Amino acid sequence: MAPAEELVRIAKKLDKMVARKSTEGALDLLKSLTSYTMTIQLLQTTRIGVAVNSVRKHCSDEEVVASAKILIKNWKRLLDGKEKDTNGEKKEKEKGLDLPSCPNEGVKHPKNPAEKHKEKHKERRDSADSRSSSTSGVSSSSSPQKRPSGERGNSSKAKAETPRTPTSPTFSPGPCLLAPCYLTGDSVRDKCIEMLMAALRMDDDYKEFGVNCEKMASEIEDHILGGELKSTDMKYRNRVRSRISNLKDPKNPGLRRNVLCGAIPPSLIARMTAEEMASDELKQLRNAMTQEAIREHQMAKTGGTVTDLFQCGKCKKKNCTYNQVQTRSADEPMTTFVLCNECGNRWKVC
Repeated sequence: MAPAEELVRIAKKLDKMVARKSTEGALDLLKSLTSYTMTIQLLQTTRIGVAVNSVRKHCSDEEVVASAKILIKNWKRLLDGKEKDTNGEKKEKEKGLDLPSCPNEGVKHPKNPAEKHKEKHKERRDSADSRSSSTSGVSSSSSPQKRPSGERGNSSKAKAETPRTPTSPTFSPGPCLLAPCYLTGDSVRDKCIEMLMAALRMDDDYKEFGVNCEKMASEIEDHILGGELKSTDMKYRNRVRSRISNLKDPKNPGLRRNVLCGAIPPSLIARMTAEEMASDELKQLRNAMTQEAIREHQMAKTGGTVTDLFQCGKCKKKNCTYNQVQTRSADEPMTTFVLCNECGNRWKVC
């Protein structure tokens, strides 16, 4: 049988042992693996390394674990040796690329007198050319020096134009659509007024009442900032957002119409809570849920006997009322229901 087939057979046996959680006979299989001349190709095709490693992880026999570790360590050396060989080949290739193409470049040969004479004439011409180029270079160097100032100006403009990344969520910047008389000079406040104005103009209700939405939005924003809030911080922005979302709510058009007709003045809408701004339907739902919760917690008391024989486990007081009810069969004792008159705690005693 070929070595690869034999290794595959051993790997399957080891996997079955791990699956059955019985590694009996694993030591003999691991010892037989030491007789094979292992190669990287065999490790990759047979996956014997994976099987041995799983035995090492799941086996409790120290001798089996030790032999598995030795095998894995020896096989890892093959991989490390291959990596070193490939790295060495790469380095040799890189060195070969860095070799100079002209090996005799640094060797100097003796020159004839005629060649020396030609070189002197050439040096003189080069020096004259360098003088003329230096004078022209001085005049031309002034223009490149002027250029960076323009570049600096452009870069400063670019810096001024790019907006700073805010640390907290802000309203998206954009061109302001407010009339000059309603501008505050603060971009955040101006944007808030603009968004409040857009919320008031939902569904064109303002045309029916003939309201100047810019003026009303400016008054609402002024009351928001003029109250306990003194800066355009996160609390200010959250309050503006809550006004906008409630005014835009399609299920709560009554709030917007009440603001537009003057039933709710700007000073009141600026300080209303979310519960107060909610629609009538939502208020009724909340009220019904509250009443239901109250009914659940305020159960009707049945007449009972006041006693101090029972101690409340909550408040540790003995002011209690108890009732005895037959909840089981007639021959069983009655169940005692106890109510603490101090804290309302209820319990039963069987």
